[in-house]
Amino acid sequence: MNAPEQAKVAAAGATARMTMIQALRSAMDVMLARDANVVIYGQDVGYFGGVFRCTEGLQAKYGRSRVFDAPISEGGIVGSAIGMAAYGLRPVVEVQFADYFYPASDQIVSEAARMRHRSAGDFTAPITIRMPCGGGIYGGQTHSQSPEALFTHVCGLRTVMPSNPYDAKGLLISCIENDDPVIFLEPKRLYNGPFDGHPDRPLVPWSAHPLGEVPEGYYTVPLESASVFRPGSQLTVITYGAMVFVSEAAAREAGLDAEIIDLRSLWPLDLRTMVESVKKTGRCVIVHEATRTSGFGAELAALVQEHCFYHLEAPIERVAGWDTPYPHAQEWAYFPGPDRVAAAMKRVMED
Repeated sequence: MNAPEQAKVAAAGATARMTMIQALRSAMDVMLARDANVVIYGQDVGYFGGVFRCTEGLQAKYGRSRVFDAPISEGGIVGSAIGMAAYGLRPVVEVQFADYFYPASDQIVSEAARMRHRSAGDFTAPITIRMPCGGGIYGGQTHSQSPEALFTHVCGLRTVMPSNPYDAKGLLISCIENDDPVIFLEPKRLYNGPFDGHPDRPLVPWSAHPLGEVPEGYYTVPLESASVFRPGSQLTVITYGAMVFVSEAAAREAGLDAEIIDLRSLWPLDLRTMVESVKKTGRCVIVHEATRTSGFGAELAALVQEHCFYHLEAPIERVAGWDTPYPHAQEWAYFPGPDRVAAAMKRVMED
């Protein structure tokens, strides 16, 4: 954490131990109180508090005109949010699972993402679309997708994915305050603890992790800023979301001094932090849970190759999900675990 971020944390007052669910709720609570133009809605987010309880208690606190339920219509949810945003509101809408965003694709891609450009800056679409994503919870093929590459491809959209409660709150506040439409992806396997990819081990709660210590007040984590999650000198791992902790476990189990870069903001991204790390170590492994072919890792590999070619001591390695729908019965064969990540780390060290 740099000096400006430390100052923001100090200004945010007391801290508390929070899960990622509680940190996200705290971010929305803070912004509902600070800005009367913020509204929150989606399927079951009002009275019920959301399928993962991220909005629990907010309707009771702020009323049914600020936090409310929507029909089961993702296109309707996002389409109405665009209209609200054009008239000055800042909607924070929830798509219950990232797998369900497809009916809203036209509204997201052709309307929200284009609003600023098609109006020559006269209108903006300050919409934050929250989507729980990823696997590791036995959700099967329709509740486990990681569609981030579909959004990073779209000009005019921002795509963000936190890996821990501290970042989740600060990033969500930054997204709500931003004038661009933001896809805010939440790895649901991390909601209650920093999962390391070993399903046979007890879950470590966020209360036992330093990043579970979250300021209770207002603070922001800057968009387009990656985090050096784990300093190292032998190789660089570029990753995000749940794979941050899987990569940390892989480095520890392989006995390698890996520097782990948590992108946090996928697009626009912090290219400088990536490049500086790879130039220092000369070796790079890219890890994500989503499908390998045309996944976001391919773009990251291209950027590393373009900017670090003469510093690379070995070919870039990618570890990702397989090119299949997410299998329910073979969850852990699909989920990129520490063994697969460690094997890639060892391969780049052999060259």
